[in-house]
Amino acid sequence: MNGKYVKAALDTGFDLPVYKTVRTHAYKSHPWPNVLPVHVEGDLPAGGVKLTAGEEYTQPLSITNSFGVPSMPPDVWQPDLADCVRYAKPGQLVIGSYQGTLPERGGGVTEYIEDFRRGARLMLETGVKAVEVNFSCPNEGTANLLCFDTERSRVVVEAIREELGATPLLIKVAYFKDDTKLRELIRNIGPYVSAISSINTISAEVRKADGEQALPGEGRLMSGVCGASIRWAGLEMVQKLARLRDELGLSYEICGVGGVTVAEDYAAYRAAGADAVMSATGAMWNPALAEEIWNENEEARA
Repeated sequence: MNGKYVKAALDTGFDLPVYKTVRTHAYKSHPWPNVLPVHVEGDLPAGGVKLTAGEEYTQPLSITNSFGVPSMPPDVWQPDLADCVRYAKPGQLVIGSYQGTLPERGGGVTEYIEDFRRGARLMLETGVKAVEVNFSCPNEGTANLLCFDTERSRVVVEAIREELGATPLLIKVAYFKDDTKLRELIRNIGPYVSAISSINTISAEVRKADGEQALPGEGRLMSGVCGASIRWAGLEMVQKLARLRDELGLSYEICGVGGVTVAEDYAAYRAAGADAVMSATGAMWNPALAEEIWNENEEARA
């Protein structure tokens, strides 16, 4: 990701582009290929399924992506992000997204928390008006994804909030099948955040037609799937987050994302309770998606 894509998104009507996801230091991408089409009949179940990677991208579109959350060093991404912030027009907001990382030479919780603090400071130096922290990709929490580790998430969010001050903070989380665990997470982090973005991907085992692992390399048999087949999970999470917001007396906003590939998906997410609707896979394949949403939804033009 770099500013060329963010500026193109702004120019084509995507008013809340997310410059994601950077780190406090350079971090290499997984080997190629990083994106493959997968063919899912209907909705993708949450967890434990096996999929076959195809060779052609077809509609309804679902893909698997495995980049490893790579990042350029701060001396590259900071001026690039700052340029995007300045490029945004009235009514548009560029959101900077980052992720914490354990030191490669070893380190514990203290070093991990400090990396999140440093990331927040680096974000502020760009002049960005809102910051997203990614808790939904492979991370150093005790349960693989940081958002599934409530106590660690709370400590991290408290540390970031201290650095950001009044700057709006968004938290990106994954799909929660367990409502009790989601409630515990929101009860702990909800008071510190301005918005919650959900969902990221749903993990699945992806193989080629001959049974070989589709994405080469250790740890890549299980890969995140996104696109139309996870729309149900994104909508469900928006409904859960809206309900918890009311039950717990919180005031965070909800950014609904997951399977937004056609204009009708915008209306579905708004009806479910999303304050903003975002797209990744759909926007990559159809740069005119924001314009189509604008033209087909009077509410989007209000």
